[in-house]
Amino acid sequence: MLVDDHEVVRRGLRGFLELQPDMEVVGEAPDGVIAVEQAAQLTPDVVLMDLLMPNMDGLTAIGEIKQANPVIEIIAVTSFIEEEKVTAALEAGASGYLLKDADAEEVAAAIRSAHAGEVHLDAAVARLLAERMRTRRDTEPVEPLTPREKEVLSQLAKGASNKEIAYELSITERTARTHVSNILGKLGLASRTQAALWAVEHKLVDPV
Repeated sequence: MLVDDHEVVRRGLRGFLELQPDMEVVGEAPDGVIAVEQAAQLTPDVVLMDLLMPNMDGLTAIGEIKQANPVIEIIAVTSFIEEEKVTAALEAGASGYLLKDADAEEVAAAIRSAHAGEVHLDAAVARLLAERMRTRRDTEPVEPLTPREKEVLSQLAKGASNKEIAYELSITERTARTHVSNILGKLGLASRTQAALWAVEHKLVDPV
């Protein structure tokens, strides 16, 4: 589903994405209010969400959609990098973060990554977050997680899909999915992206 207050942007994205054999645009919305309503009705796999819109902004819409249906993956899209908005979008449950100057192939790749349960961040955003992690002093222990869950979280933080986690740890994909679900529950997080950031902050993996 495409959410942007500029019709020309939505039309351009739809035109490109409908050429992709593995994608279908199921709906559009010009603001956050309609996006929340449409997401409830259409239950899309992935939402491309503009952050700056009238009536209800993208950050609020992300939070409401994820609260109502956590399985919907949402990619935040904006014209510029602002650390506060980046972190707010990820904390609200966004699965990724793209800049509007991303080329069409990168947008398609981000959608496929989100659908596969992988983390996708614009390179500049990833650098910004990595720098932020390096300056953190948070040393909260990771006792709530079992050794296996820590292994799964470490793989997840590297951007691995459930299938890749299963292969790497010699477990079934279903078991990997269960571990990811348990990790999110124990840490009180809403998305794999949040879990990946948590892993970096707690030094389970190195910053990018």
